[in-house]
This record gives sequence, C-alpha cells and structure tokens, in this order.
Amino acid sequence: MTNEEKYLANVKWFKEAKFGMMVHFGLYSVLGGEYKGVRMPTIGEWAQSYFRIPNKEYEKLADCFNPIYFNADEWVQTAKDAGMEYFVVTSKHHDGFALFDSEWDNYNSVKGSPFKRDIIAELAEACYKKNMKFGLYYSQELDWHEEHGGGVKGGYQYYGKMAWTNDWDFPDNSKKNFDICLQGKIKTQIKELLTNYGEIATFWCDTPFDLTEDQSMQIYNLIREYQPACLVNSRIGNGVGDYRSCGDNGINFEKGKSEEKPEELTARSKEYSVGKRTGLYECPATLNKTWGYKPFDNEWKSAETLREIKERLNSQGINYLLNVGPDYLGRIPAPSVDILKEMKE
Repeated sequence: MTNEEKYLANVKWFKEAKFGMMVHFGLYSVLGGEYKGVRMPTIGEWAQSYFRIPNKEYEKLADCFNPIYFNADEWVQTAKDAGMEYFVVTSKHHDGFALFDSEWDNYNSVKGSPFKRDIIAELAEACYKKNMKFGLYYSQELDWHEEHGGGVKGGYQYYGKMAWTNDWDFPDNSKKNFDICLQGKIKTQIKELLTNYGEIATFWCDTPFDLTEDQSMQIYNLIREYQPACLVNSRIGNGVGDYRSCGDNGINFEKGKSEEKPEELTARSKEYSVGKRTGLYECPATLNKTWGYKPFDNEWKSAETLREIKERLNSQGINYLLNVGPDYLGRIPAPSVDILKEMKE
C-alpha cells in the first residue's frame, strides 16, 4: 500500500472505531490530588500547577515512582473487554515527565525512576498482541519542567489559580521563547515516539496557546514524515489536524455548531484544516470528574449514563474516548473497571 492508501485506511478505521480508552498516568498519580495536607478541588493531573510545586520539589516524585502493579496486558485487556477499539495514553503530560526512554534528559520512567521500565513500549507491545490500535498523547506546548515550555498566553484557569505556563519557577514570562523548547525537547521526543514504538494510529496533542501556525505545521509535518498514516487531532492548533477533538467532557457537542469559520483560517491552514479530508470527530471524557488519579473523587457516572452518551455521540459519527486514571501503583481503580464491565453487558 502507498502512504496515501494507508492514511485513507486509517481514516476508514477511525470512522468505524466509535469507542476508545484514554489513560492519564504520571507523577501526578503519586500525589493523587493531595499536597501538604491539602486536597485540590479540580483535575488531578494539574497538581503541580494548582499547588505551584517547584520543579526541584516535584522531581522528588520521580524518586518514588514505582508502579509495581502496572501490567500493560491488563490495561489493554480492560479496554478490549469494554468493547473499545483503540487505546491512547499520556506519554508526557504538562509536568514534562515522560513514560518512555528519552535521550533528551533523564526525566522519564526509565532513567529517572526506580521503576526503570518503558511504559510506552510495554503498552505498544500489548496493543500489538491484542490487535488494538495504539495512540499517544503528548503535550506539545505545555511543559512545566522547561523554562520555555509555553502557555504564556493562556493565563489562569480553575479558581484563577492554575497557570498554563510555569510562572512559579520561571516568573518572567517576557523572557520565554517557546521555540527553544519546540526545537529542542519537543521535536526530539516526538521523533522518538514516532520511530521507536511501531505503528501509531493517532497522535493526541493538547492545549495550544503560544504555537504559531508555522510551529503547528512543523509538528504536523514531523508526524506525517515518520508516521504517514497517523491521524493528528485538532489540538495541535491553528486549524491544523486530521480530526476534531471536542472540548473536554464535551458530551453535548453537536456537529456543525462549533466549527471554525473558513474565513478565520489562513490560506495555509485551510489546506490542512481540521477534518477537511476526513470529517472525523472524537469526544474525550471522564468516568468521574478527574483525568489523573484522585482517590477522593467518587462522582462516578453510571454505566447506563455512559451507554446513553456513547450512543448519542456515535449516532452523529463522533467517537467516544473514555478516560481512566490508574493509581500510583499502576492499577486501574476498581470502580472504573466495574463500570466499564457493566457498560459492555
């Protein structure tokens, strides 16, 4: 097959997939939404920003990151048993810690933790063995571990407290130049992900604020160079991408009501405008309130509610990407597993 044929085959697969699993897992799973006797009221994977934890302090979490019960086969089998057709995992979230072996630095699960295992490699292998399509989330702009990690234009969210950029370690936003981070860590690690882990069905970008259109295109072209069939979501920014990602928990999204107006896109981004060739959509959503593990978040949706949401989204041609947040030992919480089992029944 030619690259074009492979791409179109992947488009066809995604259109028919309907249901996938997303996994948020990282150092924030160790905190579980708590720090120095305080519980955060919002999403657990944002703990470093919410509590404004300095990098030197946050890095200590890597010293105890040892999810001894992590089992890639079990994670993927849980998705398959729920009727899911693909699997997307956070290879690096906004805190900058990678779940894969990287030559960029030691801030990863292989070189910088007692676990010393490449979680992405094990999940890629498990997906291959179980005939499950594999996708990667990678925070392509926000990186709180880097001085030039982006998000300067984002301001604050959630109670006016959580900064998109790391302004607790690096307070002078005027000196930040995201292109330094992009040309260094970001491109290095994206290339590693694209070349070391077999076929990547989807590449899940997130939170573009400071990205210029040219920078979005650089990332898109890099992905296309090494994985010609890979589908990139719209959060790569600037109207670029192969499929539209609805807002977080945007379960009431209706196609046609939240589209960019063509005149708002530049000539170049029109050429690559989201879903221009594919018409693909996906809604990422949570089982409770959080994405990353928070043991005190027990606001679980019922299996009946989830089935209704899935059927409604699928009837519009929108895939349902449902998230689980494993705990610090690498276990998918029992309520998540039970709900997914009941949802399938």
